[in-house]
Amino acid sequence: MDLDLNNKLIVVTGGGAGIGAGITRACLAEGARVIVVGRPSENVKQFMTEMRLANLRCELVEAHLEDTDRCRSAIAEIESAHGDIYGLVNNAGVNDGVGLESGSVERFIESLNKNLIHYYALAHYALPSLKRTQGSIVNISSKVALTGQGGTSGYAASKGAQLALTREWAAELLPFNIRVNAVLPAEVMTPLYRRWLDTLGDAEERLKSITSKIPLGRRMTLSSEIASAAVFLLSPTHSAHTTGQHLIVDGGYVHLDRALT
Repeated sequence: MDLDLNNKLIVVTGGGAGIGAGITRACLAEGARVIVVGRPSENVKQFMTEMRLANLRCELVEAHLEDTDRCRSAIAEIESAHGDIYGLVNNAGVNDGVGLESGSVERFIESLNKNLIHYYALAHYALPSLKRTQGSIVNISSKVALTGQGGTSGYAASKGAQLALTREWAAELLPFNIRVNAVLPAEVMTPLYRRWLDTLGDAEERLKSITSKIPLGRRMTLSSEIASAAVFLLSPTHSAHTTGQHLIVDGGYVHLDRALT
């Protein structure tokens, strides 16, 4: 299926690992040019080496996204080197466990900086480009925005705000034909998720317990399945009349009757 993304410039934050890497791969498969924005971890360096060896049109712009000045300069660098941005995929973040009781006001604010503020900052600084291209924003949120989890107030607040901003931006940007949508994963096996599992003692038993509660197939959602949803929402043809939507890709984890599991 041709999603009409050939040669379009797409920025993916955290696009070198986990769900972000899946989104990068899906965009590249559609012929897009992709700029990965984020920290150069070892996983990211390996991913970018793979992209380079495959001669794919993918580059890394290093940035600590908590620094809003760096968000501004990163967008300026991208536009100067590559032209106008068509797609912005806000994906970077971490479930950092800043709870109401276990956290502090200072750590809560830090969590918002890690998970929320850069979503606004990058969209704000990329907006002139997006207006010129009549582009698309996809915000990667989480089922935690809908369900809660316990012990992660900063992350939950950020993810809920991302959903609110998705609809607010969709409304504000209607005159410019810019579409804004969100994708909500639930249980997706990523390097971060694996590291979390490994802190729990019997990781494999815990994983079996989790997957037993996922109705469709009793399995984790794949990063590629989140990526397929994101790349569909970026498409100016197949998703041309879709905006302000929260698309949940989770095998029925959130909404289907618990009697099924």
